[in-house]
Formats: sequence, structure tokens, C-alpha cells
Amino acid sequence: MATTATDKVVETVIAGNYVEMEADGNAPNVKTKLSKLFWHGGSVYDAWFSCASNQVAQVLLTLPYSFSQLGMLSGVLFQLFYGLLGSWTAYLISVLYIEYRTRKEREKVDFRNHVIQWFEVLDGLLGKHWRNVGLAFNCTFLLFGSVIQLIACASNIYYINDNLDKRTWTYIFGACCATTVFIPSFRNYRIWSFLGLLMTTYTAWYLTIASILHGQVEGVKHSGPTKLVLYFTGATNILYTFGGHAVTVEIMHAMWKPQKFKAIYLVATVYVLTLTLPSAAAVYWAFGDMLLNHSNAFSLLPKSPLRDMAVILMLIHQFITFGFACTPLYFVWEKAIGMHECKSLCKRAAARLPVVIPIWFLAIIFPFFGPINSTVGSLLVSFTVYIIPALAHMFTFRSPASRENAVEQPPKFTGRWVGAYVINAFVVVWVLVVGFGFGGWASVTNFVHQIDTFGLFTKCYQCPPQTPALPPQSFNATAAPPPQHHLHHPGSH
Repeated sequence: MATTATDKVVETVIAGNYVEMEADGNAPNVKTKLSKLFWHGGSVYDAWFSCASNQVAQVLLTLPYSFSQLGMLSGVLFQLFYGLLGSWTAYLISVLYIEYRTRKEREKVDFRNHVIQWFEVLDGLLGKHWRNVGLAFNCTFLLFGSVIQLIACASNIYYINDNLDKRTWTYIFGACCATTVFIPSFRNYRIWSFLGLLMTTYTAWYLTIASILHGQVEGVKHSGPTKLVLYFTGATNILYTFGGHAVTVEIMHAMWKPQKFKAIYLVATVYVLTLTLPSAAAVYWAFGDMLLNHSNAFSLLPKSPLRDMAVILMLIHQFITFGFACTPLYFVWEKAIGMHECKSLCKRAAARLPVVIPIWFLAIIFPFFGPINSTVGSLLVSFTVYIIPALAHMFTFRSPASRENAVEQPPKFTGRWVGAYVINAFVVVWVLVVGFGFGGWASVTNFVHQIDTFGLFTKCYQCPPQTPALPPQSFNATAAPPPQHHLHHPGSH
């Protein structure tokens, strides 16, 4: 009887934050129905769409670039490997969230007007030092994740309209993305997450089919891997691809029943692999080593209405992903200035605006589309979503009593607690040595090379020379690009 009662308490506690929302739905009001349909999402499906949509956005366009650095075989294997690793650490984060929330709710803590975040989970389970480390890494990663979305917006729109340089487009999209301050929480991304995944699906299959129909360019070469710097740069970009769960806690908190999260990220990853593997492989098959100088896959495909549609859809999705990356930062800032529990949407939106300004500024300073993904992956994602969750899980349940009383027991197929500890130790060592160590060295070397070559505040990173004849000749210069073009596209060499 005692166990059953406890289980009921946990069930009510975890779902309790949204009991009033479900109760409101009893009123057959058209406005309420529309609001719940498009605005108030908290189901398992909403969480799945949020995870899948957030996991792959602009990085879809840089994966062919990574394949050119890694080679086809390594590119495929690293996607499968890091997809599995990412799913495991997302599961760990969900376990720690449930553990923290259950403990706090038993202490009668009310989270009705408070969104739980990762650093608070670390604080509640392991103390302030863990909180500070988690907060620093998470906020820095989300900051640069937002920066990457702005850079990607400018890079993509340039392939539709090159009358403005990429820096000017960054100014414009910075202002557009600032409107995300009006979206209260992840619960309100229901329609956006759904549309975002549809847009990414279209773009991925456009890249795949367009590359196959285009065929291999004359004299195509698939040299990769050729250099260690390129190899580990590509590997860390894939590490970044499947490290999109820095917002897992916020997505879980938006669910009506977060305990159902468990395998959602794994299922989302499986779907994402059906998009990333075919598109990256097809583009690399068609263009080969040309991708070393083109970190955005759109730059090599011929201009057409279908390509323009893919660019526009990706732009909209990047706006959504910008909001996904920025919303946790908004929460942190609101809590810092005492505005988090304010019920006025306009006041909260105004309070959030200072968060957008440094993101805007950094996107203008470092507009290096492909290399910045790898750098963020090696230095920030490696700790934020791989090493820290694995270590936190090990330390939280290090005592026999904590393991016995854990709300979530490790799955039987992983070997229970012994298996979980072995997997966690492997994740920490692998990501620390390969992701942060070799990946950090390669990515920073490449990133510094971009700064030395182009300089900070570069006006139009990797833009072709502005000559009328260039667009129709873009596929005829693959074997031996003009000297001027080569100098302007050093890429990662």
C-alpha cells in the first residue's frame, strides 16, 4: 500500500504543474480550443516534435562539409555513434530532472509559476559548485547556439538575394529573431515545433534528391580524410549535431507528464538520422572535395524554385531554433532580475531584450558558418550535454541508499547500475579525449585560421566574387577553380 501511495504522489507531483491547464480544457470554448490546439503543448508528441525539431536545423547544411573532412565511412559511423551517445545523456538528464522534481515536490515546493532549469537540478542534487559549472557551460553554449542561427540565416538568405552582403542580412535577421522574446515558454512552441520539423524534412530530402539528380561534378574527388585537423573538426561538428539537448529540462518541464519523456530523445534521433545520413552522403557523393571550401551545402546546388523554397523554409526553422536556444537564456535572465514570475507578457518581453543584443553582436564578429559549429561542439557541447550529465548521474547515485531510493532505475538491458556506471565512464573519457581534446585542438586551429584569413567583422564570409558570369559557371569550375575563387574560399585548409 505504501509503495502505491508514493507512486500516486509522484505521478500527481510531476503532472501537477499542468493540472489546472487540463481542467480549463473542460470548458467548450472556441478560443480555449484554438489556444490548446496551436499554443499550449505539453504532450509526449509535443516533446518529440520539440526534440527532433531542435536537434537538426542549420547543422543539416554543414554535415556534407563534415563528410568532406571525415570521408564517407567515418561520417556515417560518427553520426550513428554520437546519435546513440546523445540519446543516452539526454536520458540521464531526464532521470536527474525527475529525481530533483520529485524530491522538491515532496518538500511541498510549488513550481506552478517557475520553470525548472538544468543548473537548478544540479544545485538541488549536488550543490552550488555543480550549479555554477552547469550554468556557465549551458549559458555559453546556448548563447553561441543562438549566434550560429543568426549566422546561418544570413548565409542562407544570401543564396536567394545577394544584393545585400551577409553582414547586412545578419542585422536584419537579428531584429527578426528578437521577436522570440514574446514566446513565454517551450509549452508555447507546439505549432512551431511541428512546422519546423516539416521544414527540415523538406530541406533534407531536397538536398538528397537534388544532389542525386545533379550527379557528380566533373573530376569529382573524395579525398577525405586527409588531415587530422580536418578529421577532428568534422567529428566535433557531428558531436554538436547530436548535442542539441541543452534544453531537455525545459522541454520536460513543459510536459503534462514529464516521466513519459524517457525514450523520446532516442526516437527523435532515429528520425533525424533518416534526414541527416541521406542528405550528407548524397551531397558529398555529388560534390566531393568542393565541400571543403563550401561549408553551406546550398552554395553548391543550382539556383531553382525548389532550392529557394528550401532556403526559405530553413530560414523560418532557424528563427524557431533561435527561440529554442534563447528561451532558457531568457529564463536565466528573468530569474536574475526578479521578473521570472511576472504575469505580464509585455513586461517579460521587454526585460528579455538585453539577452538578444550580445548574440547579435557576436554573430557580426564571428560569421564563420561551418567552423563555429565545430568549435562550439568541442569546447561547450562536450561538457554541457555529454560530460556533465554523465558525471552528475554518477555522483547523484554514488551511495547505495540513493540508488535504492531512486525514482528511476536504470534499464535492465543496459545492465542496471553497473552498466550505467560503465557507460557513463566511457562517455566521459571518450568525449573528454576525442571531443574536447583532439576536437578542441582541431576546431580552434581551424577557427583561428578563419580569423587570420578573413578577419573579424568580415562583410561576406565565403561569398563568391560578384561577377555576372559566376552563377551559371558555378558547376563548371569544380576541378580547377579560378585563383581568385580559391583565395576567397580557404575553408579549413
